[in-house]
Amino acid sequence: MDTPDEVREFLTTRRARITPQQAGLPDFNLRRRVPGLRREEVALLAGMSVEYYVRLERGNVKGVSEAVLESLVRALRLDDAERNHLYDLVRAANEGAAPRARRAAPIRPVDAGLQQLLDAMKDVPAVVQNGRLDVLASNSLGRAVFSQLFEHPVRPPNFCRYVFLDPRAEDFYRDWTATATQTVALLRAEAGRTPRNRRLSDLVGELSTRSQPFRTLWAAHDVREHSTGVKQIVHPVVGALDLDYEAMQLSSVRGLQLIAYSAPPASPAADALRVLSSWAAPREPQVR
Repeated sequence: MDTPDEVREFLTTRRARITPQQAGLPDFNLRRRVPGLRREEVALLAGMSVEYYVRLERGNVKGVSEAVLESLVRALRLDDAERNHLYDLVRAANEGAAPRARRAAPIRPVDAGLQQLLDAMKDVPAVVQNGRLDVLASNSLGRAVFSQLFEHPVRPPNFCRYVFLDPRAEDFYRDWTATATQTVALLRAEAGRTPRNRRLSDLVGELSTRSQPFRTLWAAHDVREHSTGVKQIVHPVVGALDLDYEAMQLSSVRGLQLIAYSAPPASPAADALRVLSSWAAPREPQVR
C-alpha cells in the first residue's frame, strides 16, 4: 500500500464530507466543482497556508508536527478512529520506504491458556480475532453462532471473506450493508496500523478482485475501531438474535482481540443461545 496515496485519499475524502455550513464558513452560493470543503477552506480552518496544506494532501507528511496534525483533526472534525488512522499513516510515511516484500509468516494458533479461557466461557459466545479479521480461536458457542463462517474451507476463517464472498451472509446479517461498511472500516484501520502486512494486502487484493461492494467501500477510506455494539443476525437454526458485544485487546499477544457476545437474562436471545449451546454440543470442530 502506497502511504502517500493513502494520506492523500484519506484527507481528500474527509474534507469532501464537510459542507461550509457545517464548518461555520460562508458559502455565498458559489458553484463548487467538488463536494465538501475546498483546500483553501481547510487551510483556513487549520490555521496554515494553502501551500502547506496542499503539500500535506499530496502525501508529503514527513516531519509534520503533532500540532499540525491536531489542527487537521479539528478542521476535518475527525473522530477518535480517524484521528488514530491519520497518525498511523503519518507514522508509516516517516518510517521511510517499505522493505522488499517477503513471504508472509504462517499464522500461529493461540496458546493453550487462552483456549482454556474461551472454553470456560460456556454460556457466552466468544472468538479471538486479529486485525485482519481472521478468527484464530473460539469456544463452542462462538462456533455455533457463526457456524456458516467456520464452514469455509480457507483457514483461518475470516469475517471479511464471509461478509463479501459468502452469499448466505446477506441473510445472516439483518443489516448487511451496515455490517459490510463496518467490516471494511475495521480492515482499513488495520491497514493504517500495519501498512506492510503482506497477508492483509493479499486479502484486500482478493476482495477487491472478487467483490464490487468491497471495492466501493474500500475507496471511501472510512475507518472504525472495534469496541462495543450490538450484532443483529438471523441464525439458520434459532432465528433472529440481538447480541451485545465487547471487544477487548489481549495484553499477552499484540494485535489480537477477544470478542464476547451476550444477551440480557430471560430475553429471547438468551433462550436462543441456550438452544444453540445444546445444538452445538456434539459438533465441536476446532479452528486450525
